[in-house]
Order: sequence, then C-alpha cells, then structure tokens
Amino acid sequence: MALEYREWKEGDDLALLEIWGGPETLPAEQFRAALAPSSNQPWRRCIVAEDVVDGVRIPVAAGVVHEASLHPERLWAYIEVAKDHRREGVGATLLTMLRREAGNSPSGVSKLRSKVEPDTAGAAFAAAAGLAPIQRSQLVVVAPEPLSLPRFGDGSEEAASERVEDLATGSVELSDVVGKYYSHVHHWDSPGELSIPTVQRLFLHDLTGAHGAIVLRAPKASAFGQGVPASRKGKIQAFAISYAQGDSDEPSDVFLGHDPQLSAEEAAFAVRDLLALIAYQHPVLLEVDESMTALRTVLDPLLESGKAHVRGADTLIVSD
Repeated sequence: MALEYREWKEGDDLALLEIWGGPETLPAEQFRAALAPSSNQPWRRCIVAEDVVDGVRIPVAAGVVHEASLHPERLWAYIEVAKDHRREGVGATLLTMLRREAGNSPSGVSKLRSKVEPDTAGAAFAAAAGLAPIQRSQLVVVAPEPLSLPRFGDGSEEAASERVEDLATGSVELSDVVGKYYSHVHHWDSPGELSIPTVQRLFLHDLTGAHGAIVLRAPKASAFGQGVPASRKGKIQAFAISYAQGDSDEPSDVFLGHDPQLSAEEAAFAVRDLLALIAYQHPVLLEVDESMTALRTVLDPLLESGKAHVRGADTLIVSD
C-alpha cells in the first residue's frame, strides 16, 4: 500500500520517536522540537507520512516548514524519514508538499533554509534538493588559561575596573551592542535591524538561560576625549553573555561578540582580551560562524595549538 500524507496531529511525536529512535545529528535534535501541529500564529505547516503495517497506520516520516523570528527572508524547513523508508522518494514528496505550503505563506516568503551536518544523509538529501551551503558553524571548547591575561593601564585594580564590568542582562546599552553585532555577523542571512525588546527576548531574558554578562570597555580617553568627566564610562568594545548549564562540569556556554564599529584589528584585540578573562579558570563553549572574523582570528591559533578543540561535527546552513 502506498504511503498516505496528512497533517500532524497530537501523539505523532511519540509514535515517530519509537520508529526513529534517537536523533542522528545535532540539527535533527534541534529541529524535532519544531514538529508540531500546523498554525497561523506563528505560521507553521507540518505534514506526516503514514505507512500501514498489519492493518495499523504508523507514522514513518514528517516534515515541517515555518517562519523564523529572525532572518525573515527565508523559512526554516526540516524533513526526517525512518531509515527503512529512505531512498523511496518519501523525503522528496514531503519537500514538494512543503514547498507548496511555503508558496502560500502569508509573508510571501518561499525560500527555504535548513541545517545539516557534512557527509550525512541529511546533507546528501539537501544537495540533491538544490539546497547549497551559505554558512558553516562550529562549537569550540576553549581550555582554561588559553591566553595571557591582559594588562589594563598601569596594571592596577582601579585601571582594570574602568575597562571590565559586570552588567545586568537587562542593560539597554548591552542589548544595543548585542543586536548590532548579531546583525553585523549575520549579514549573509538578512536579519535586519533588531529592536532592544527583541534582543532582550531572544538573547538576554531569563527564559533564554542568560544569567550573567561581562563587558570590556574602551579606555575613557579614547572613547570620549579630553574634558570629559572622569565618571563617564568608555563604550562597550566586547561582551560575553553566559548561559546556564545543567552540569557544572561542562564548559560555560558563552555568546562572545564585539562592537561592529571597531576596526578588524581592534575587534580582534577586544575579543582576545575578554576571552582571556572569561576562560582563565574554567573552559568555555562558543558557537562560531565563519562570518565571525574577529573571533575566528583569535580561535584559529588556539585550535592549532591544542588550547581549544571543536566539539562534534560542523553544522552547515543550506538554502535555495
């Protein structure tokens, strides 16, 4: 009997988990959370392929296409097929159906994007479907004491306190820099300008797991020049936001970035100094795209020397 296709319904997640087993890749683990009933707010369409075994209908594959809260010029798409039903055209049929749904999205956006790991079945399927890589990212673990600690001013505690500061994650100043940095390093996927409330909701709210932030400021003189009151602080040059981890033995999950108005050399120095501070006693975990050039400038020598290592496989973002 040929497979039948229908909309996702409650209980499909448990049925599919029994058939699929554990996720084969990190993107698969992340995307499975997007498999849910179709909706219009936010816009999502989810389709299930059903087989019949001994008269019982069993879900064996599913696909989803949905709007993104960031990067609105493309829709996220994901398809997963049970191993014993692959290479039978099930994935291609689901993709055709998802593209048809995408053509009717209220936003008018129909271009698709997804995430895959290189040299996997998902990567091969994406390539066959005409989805080409537009970005590569890695998870990099930096070992403790990877870099010598920076010396600020005359080396005094007071000089250091002028440059390094703990900030509340609700800081508007911090939110502004984070949003501008995110847009700067994601120019390849058109995130647009992010509002302060959007940045706080997506990166700094308690629900994101954000629980601390440290910033590196410019020296007062270079930020404000002569005749400026000594109480004024220098502009934020770099920031590091830490996120809660369930296991204290794991590296701290950190979002590290910089003021995009800095020159390439200034950005690399600022990122280097802040990384030296946050990784001095405990390892940190960073997600790094190829577009994060300042961070790559600092991390590549650490990877070559063994003071940092890549965790797991790379992730490719593929798109029409």
